[in-house]
Amino acid sequence: MARPVRVKLCARCSQAAPTLYRVKCEEDGDWIFVCPECWQHVSQDNPFYVYGGTWKAKKKH
Repeated sequence: MARPVRVKLCARCSQAAPTLYRVKCEEDGDWIFVCPECWQHVSQDNPFYVYGGTWKAKKKH
């Protein structure tokens, strides 16, 4: 049986990506998912940046 395609959009640029990072990037911000490109911007020199895991479209069996 085929697995359903899993899709999430980046909270910053709204693009679908096969890998997204769960992060907090504002002082009192919520957890969001960002693509690798946006992750570069939100993680650099950000005192409020917190990494919360990686989401992948293809799950391991």
